[in-house]
Amino acid sequence: MTPAAERFRFDRATPLALELDFDGPQPRHFGAPPARSAPLVVGGFTGDVARGDGCNCRSITLVPHCNGTHTESVGHLTLTQPLLHRIVPVAPIPALLLSVGIETAPVSGEDSLPVPRAGDRLLTRGALRAAWPQALPFAPRALLLRTRAEHGANPPYLTRQAAEEIVARGIEHLVLDLPSADRSEDGGTLTAHHLFFGLPPGSVQMAEATRAHCTITELAQFPDSLADGPCALLLQLPAFSGDAVPSRPIHLEYQRA
Repeated sequence: MTPAAERFRFDRATPLALELDFDGPQPRHFGAPPARSAPLVVGGFTGDVARGDGCNCRSITLVPHCNGTHTESVGHLTLTQPLLHRIVPVAPIPALLLSVGIETAPVSGEDSLPVPRAGDRLLTRGALRAAWPQALPFAPRALLLRTRAEHGANPPYLTRQAAEEIVARGIEHLVLDLPSADRSEDGGTLTAHHLFFGLPPGSVQMAEATRAHCTITELAQFPDSLADGPCALLLQLPAFSGDAVPSRPIHLEYQRA
């Protein structure tokens, strides 16, 4: 264990996942239906203690990309969809938490494909560079980006330059409080996703991805109590296949010397 790893505080762990209440208000994006939970009915068994059964047993229906915090791999873009838990490290990942501002497209000086519209809000390379500390105790492999931005019908997204900057800094695991790294309606281009996973534009072949070991986690939440700076990320995922799975990212505080 490195000296830096010895300073990650497991006793100061903060979950970053949104809570999903099947019977209450819940996150829902891109026109997806609400997540649902219902008793399993098989023969005379109803899976509901309230109906006289000995135990509860419920069936869950949800869309990971739309109904809460989720983690995705390059399989979001390719024909092959790997088991995500085989990609994510079991151990904590050295990370950096940054709070970044959002700019409107006309004043940002940055772009994406398709070309941002006048009302689009962008997370830019300029904002990343302005927030990045001049000195760090270790090289982060994960980046946690807190925007505090309202989502609305057209949530903010990453510019092409921001995605390139994140890759250039060696970030392998990206955590956002946004519904997507890309524009909600972009005609399937997904520019930031392709850049982050090292997948050529238009390719659906995982073998062509140069960063197939990387992940993007979206719709996370960052309490204001968490300070910007070095930390560790612990990604908890179920052993599911698919292009995205519900996840529980955890922030571990870094104890400075």
